[in-house]
Parts: sequence; C-alpha cells; structure tokens
Amino acid sequence: MTPTRRQFLASTASFAVLPTLPACASQSGPSADAAADALLSATAEQLLTNSPESATSLGIDKGERTHLRSMVEDRSVAGRAKVAEGLRARIAQLDALDRNALSPVMQTNVDVVRTAFQVGVDGMAFGYGDVAVGGWRNAPYVAVQNVGAYLDMPRFLDSEHKVESAADAASWLARFEGWAGQIDGETERLKIAYDKGVIAPDFLLDKCLRQIALTRGTDAGKWELVENFTGKKVVTGDQAVAAAKLAAGKIAPALDRQIEELKRHRAKATPDAGVWKFPDGEAYYAWALRAGTTTTMTPDEVHKAGQDELKALQSEMNTILKKLGYSKGTVGARMTALGKDDKFLYPDTDAGRQEILAYMTKTIEDMKAKMPQAFHTLVRGNVEVKRLPLAEEPGAPGAYGGAGSIDGTVPGRVWLNLRTTHLHTKYSLATLAYHEGIPGHAWQGEYTFKLPLVRSLLGFNAYSEGWALYAEQLGAELGAYDSDPVGRLGYLQSLAFRACRLVVDTGLHAKRWTRQQAIEWFATANGSSVEEVSGEVDRYCSWPGQACGYKLGHTAINRLRTKTQRELGSRYDFRGFNDALVLGGGVPLTVLESVIDRHIASRKG
Repeated sequence: MTPTRRQFLASTASFAVLPTLPACASQSGPSADAAADALLSATAEQLLTNSPESATSLGIDKGERTHLRSMVEDRSVAGRAKVAEGLRARIAQLDALDRNALSPVMQTNVDVVRTAFQVGVDGMAFGYGDVAVGGWRNAPYVAVQNVGAYLDMPRFLDSEHKVESAADAASWLARFEGWAGQIDGETERLKIAYDKGVIAPDFLLDKCLRQIALTRGTDAGKWELVENFTGKKVVTGDQAVAAAKLAAGKIAPALDRQIEELKRHRAKATPDAGVWKFPDGEAYYAWALRAGTTTTMTPDEVHKAGQDELKALQSEMNTILKKLGYSKGTVGARMTALGKDDKFLYPDTDAGRQEILAYMTKTIEDMKAKMPQAFHTLVRGNVEVKRLPLAEEPGAPGAYGGAGSIDGTVPGRVWLNLRTTHLHTKYSLATLAYHEGIPGHAWQGEYTFKLPLVRSLLGFNAYSEGWALYAEQLGAELGAYDSDPVGRLGYLQSLAFRACRLVVDTGLHAKRWTRQQAIEWFATANGSSVEEVSGEVDRYCSWPGQACGYKLGHTAINRLRTKTQRELGSRYDFRGFNDALVLGGGVPLTVLESVIDRHIASRKG
C-alpha cells in the first residue's frame, strides 16, 4: 500500500496562518507563472515549518532549514486550528490568481495544491480525527491500532532521524522530548472525540491498547528506542542520561495518560465497525470517499464497481485454475486451496522470514534492470527491504513502501509485516515487490523529486495507489509471469483483492456490515487467508475510503492509456505514456486527464 512515511508526515502537517503575498490576478504570461511559483514556494516552506519531520524524511533539513531538525509537528487542538485557518487563507490566495494567465503546467500545480487544501478544509470541519492535507490517510480516530504518535515517532526517530554528529544527537533529544507533547495533544483530541460520540470499535481499541502497551513497556529507560540512541558513537554520557530521564519522566507518563483515555473509550465502545454509527456518519463517509478516490462516486456506485471488477478478473483466474487442475468450486474456494498448499508457503520461522526478505530484494533488483523497457526517463531506484518494527506489526497491513530522501542518503523502503510468514505466499510476493518497490511506490516517488517542492510534499491516494497497481501490471507486461501461471494467478488475485476492497469498505461504512461479515465475505470471495483479511478489514475500519483509491485509480489510468492509444494510433509510445504518468506527479484523478491530454497533444505535434 502507499503509504509512505514522507507522505504521512506531509499529510498531517499543521498549516499555520500564512503571510499575505502580493495579489497576482492582473498579471499574465511569464509574470503570472512567476507570481504563482512564489506562492507555491512559500506554501512548501510553510508545510515544512509545520511538519518538520517531513524535512528530515526528505533530507532537506539543512542550511536555512537546519532549525527544523529539532522540531516536531504540533498535534494539539491549537495546532489543528492553525491547520484549518492557514488552509483557508492559502485557498483565498490561490483563488486570487488569474488561472487563465498561467501556463498549462502551472495550472496543474495550482489545481493540485488547491484541491488538496480544499479537501483538507472540508474534512477538518467535522472536528475530529486526523485529516490528510495532500496525503493518503484520513482517520476518524486520533489514536487507534494504526494511527497515532505512539507508533509514528519511534519509527521515525529510529529509522529516519540519523544520529551522526553531536548536533544530530542534540536535535534527536529535542524531538524525543517533543514526542511527549504530541501524545498529550492527541489525548486532548481523544477527549473531544469522546464527547462527540466518535469512539473506535471495541476490537480496534483492544488492538490499540495492546500495541501502546508494547510502546510503553515497563522500564522506560531501557526502551529499545533509547538503547539504540545511546549506543551511537557520537552520543555522550550526559545525553544518554538525558534520554533515559526524558523517557521515564515525560514520555512514559504521557503514554500512561493516553492509555487511561483509551480505556475510557473502550468502556463505551461497541462492536459496530463503520462510521455510519457517528451522528454525522453518512456525511463523513461521503467526504472520506471523495478524499480517498478524488471522485464524487457514491457508496452504491463504488460497491457495484467492485463487484463488476471482481467478476471480470475471476473469469481469467478461472481459466488458469482449470489448466492447473483446480476445477471444482468457486474461484475464491480454489484460491483458498492454492494458498494452503505447502509448496507455496514459507516456514513460519526466522529462517522463513529471512527467505522472504531475500526474495523480495532480488525480485526488486531484477525488475529494476527492466525499467529502460518501460520508461525513457529513469530514476535511481534507491530502495531496500526491511521488516516492520515488532510493536507495529499487530495493527499493520501486510506491507507498505515509498521513496526515500531527495538527496538519496535515506533509501526508499519496502516495509514487510512478518508477524507470521503466512501473510505472504510464494506466488504473491513478486507482485507485492512491484507494487511497493519497483516500479511501484518507491520508483514513482523518486519522480516527485523532479517537481516543485510543494508537489513533492503533496500526494493523492487514488493516483499513488492506482499507480502501484499499474506497476503490478507493468511487471506482467514486462514478462514477469510469462512462464509462471501460478505467479500470474497471484497478480490477478492482487487486483481482485483491490476490487474486493471497494465492496468491503462501502459494506462496512455505508451498508452496516459487521466486522465478521466483512472478513468472511472477503476471504470467501477472493480466496485470501482469514489472517490476512482480518488485518485488512480492521484497517478499513480506521481509514474509511482509503482502500477504495487503489482499483478506481488503476481503472482510471488504464482508461486514459486506452484513450491515448486510440487518439495517437501509430504515434502511441508505451514508454512515453508511462513517462507522462510519473513525470506529471501525484494529482487528483480529475486533473490526471488534463495531464494525459497534454501528452497526447504533444505527440500529435
């Protein structure tokens, strides 16, 4: 899935009130572009100021931005109020531009930023949860099994804030101390949500409480995060003592306060899985679908699209399964049988986990060598495969990935959930490698570094996840499964999995499905394991609408490719189309068509 650390940090940025820039409405031509560019550059700097961690993730917390290295995002009620106020101010400035005077590329830049900010403003009007501002994650719950500073900051401080100098160590400590404030800010927002009747389902809170207990541990001074920091060569004895004191004296008490608030929520929680249970649940889900898909499709339309896509995909799967000797029962039942065959499973041992990591790494490297066949414009493909932190695994999906830092010092990463190796079959891993690594999230993310900085900070779920499914398709088109029918089944099952998401997400949040109903339908329809889909269903409960972006984005990309082939005929260029998709950057689906129309016009000459 998209979700990258860099995109997450940008998506939750506090957007403070912005300084007024000169009006640009009367300017035209190059001067209009220059004025718009100045506005967008100021927007990028403000995003970085209010989400300092993203500057570190991108590797640009240097020079005039060095001070950001000691700062953390403000997750308090006051911080969120600044977000909304600042977004409204910036939208007004963007609306003052004479859009018709801008070049087509600058029009796209402005449209992208304005769309991201408007969606953010609309989501913040609900007054609860986390709202993505140009990112992939919208959650009605501030802290749950896969949301919250209790998860985010340990991974960030351990994996992305490098400690290679005395100054790095000092800034690490400043951020470590700031983590306590983030936790308390979220606890404050949890109390507001409680009063609004926005309480997570009991099964999610149970997961969350188990995970936050892992973060809290017993002896705070001996947390793995603290010991990893104090073990760095540049960390002094005084700094080691300071880290232990902060852990015990500030952060552990903040976690304890959040645990108590979550227990209060748990006492009132019900098993109702969907946001329909909120006082404004129908309106919230309509917004979450719009944010996650960048369309205006209704829940019923999305639900039916998923059913139709699943039927078409399983028709091809049926043909392959019959050739392999699996001829009886539904496609889902036959895929279930395939998934239980020992020859397609890894040992559920540490050795099995290492085998998975090694296979993923080699598969990504092999596909990287084929990228000149699919693109004229290449990027570095700087990516590594890692296991998720143990505290994160219980509430995390099977995998996720994304690009690293702009300067290349932090590689892109494919994070694998290996709580059990049975989350991954041998016939599904190649497709996962293409989705998360190359030519998927990690590969596409590097192209955003060629765009204006604000475009690197903002992304759109339906585009990025649609691209990742298209990346799976590119793997197939580049021959990955030509002599591997079982691998092709894994690829088709992956696409069918995303079609199922359309049905399950809308089922949970609009049609009042129970968690168990969603799990049973998903496992039966797609032939996925109950273990895998249980975590998936829980994710859809906490991130409404996000799972719907994948297949709808993929379908939109293929529709535009068909349009390009039809209009260009012999002038159609496979690599040129792929270049246009990635070089245009992350955009709403409503903007993507104009990007491809420009590509068509340029090829026509």
